[in-house]
Amino acid sequence: MLSLRNIHLQKGSFTLKKVSFDVKDRDYFVILGRTGSGKTLLLETIAGLHKHAGTVFYHKRDITDLPPEKRKIGFVYQDFALFPHLSVVKNIRFSDRYQKQSINSQWDELIDFLDLENLLHRNIRYLSGGEKQRVALARAIYSRPNILLLDEPLSAIDPSFRNTIMENLRGLNHRFHITVVHVTHNFREAAYLADKIGIMMNGKLVQQGPVQKVLQHPDTIPIARFLGFKNILPDRLIESDPEGHYFSLNPTLINISSHALERDHNISGNCIEIREDTDYFKLIFDVDGCPVFVKIAKQIYDPAIIQVGASLHLSFTHSAVTRFQASENFDEASV
Repeated sequence: MLSLRNIHLQKGSFTLKKVSFDVKDRDYFVILGRTGSGKTLLLETIAGLHKHAGTVFYHKRDITDLPPEKRKIGFVYQDFALFPHLSVVKNIRFSDRYQKQSINSQWDELIDFLDLENLLHRNIRYLSGGEKQRVALARAIYSRPNILLLDEPLSAIDPSFRNTIMENLRGLNHRFHITVVHVTHNFREAAYLADKIGIMMNGKLVQQGPVQKVLQHPDTIPIARFLGFKNILPDRLIESDPEGHYFSLNPTLINISSHALERDHNISGNCIEIREDTDYFKLIFDVDGCPVFVKIAKQIYDPAIIQVGASLHLSFTHSAVTRFQASENFDEASV
């Protein structure tokens, strides 16, 4: 298991703020965050490239003060960092210069897994972004690391090849017995690849856990905003005895009618805006001074009922509601 405890690091004006997490052996852990949130700096810290407060453990052994070359960590940077004067095969086998690898018995499996057979004697300069990415992965795996760090590995890949690379990444942790820590700003990438996800904001790991729990049940309002949750509203709209908390309402799970329906919640409001999209309508309602966004499919849209200025009922079940921690303020912009 890889364990980080209270990793704290000041780099210029940026600070990693007491980051802690665990990654089980052969797990695929994805750290999701905006550009500038500290993701790459955290990977470099795990790799041993920066002095820091806090402790890094691997299999309960303190490796905090080990130099990078002693940590058995592979690092694939966003720009691949391949050697342009070497062929593909020499790039992959670069670690032979320092120690003879025992992976030779798995060479064919590695080349087949990343579909590199026809590229082995090519010049790095003439490879596509997707081909370079596969070579960089192969080089990192060939060196037999215990831990593989991936820095935005799909950001420079042509969209037409992204699915192929994602398929290469998925399962490599089990196939080659590697623990993976992968950073990205792409939600789809994280959901597809991860065993667990951590959300990073402003140098702090603000939530972590199983993929669906984190993506569908954010702990706080800032995390919900980052994940794209809509309709962050005060609980007074649905609670008879509100406590000043907030909730998110899924805009696709709201029924609109001229009367209250038999649902867990019913609120009423005035329609103030209607916008037509390709196959649905976007509606904005004013509900007790709060704007509520509703997304409704064209086939169930009734223009005789839904009109600008109409007073209508919005009905929904508990499943459309995500609640947030009581300590969060609605106007909070950062963690």
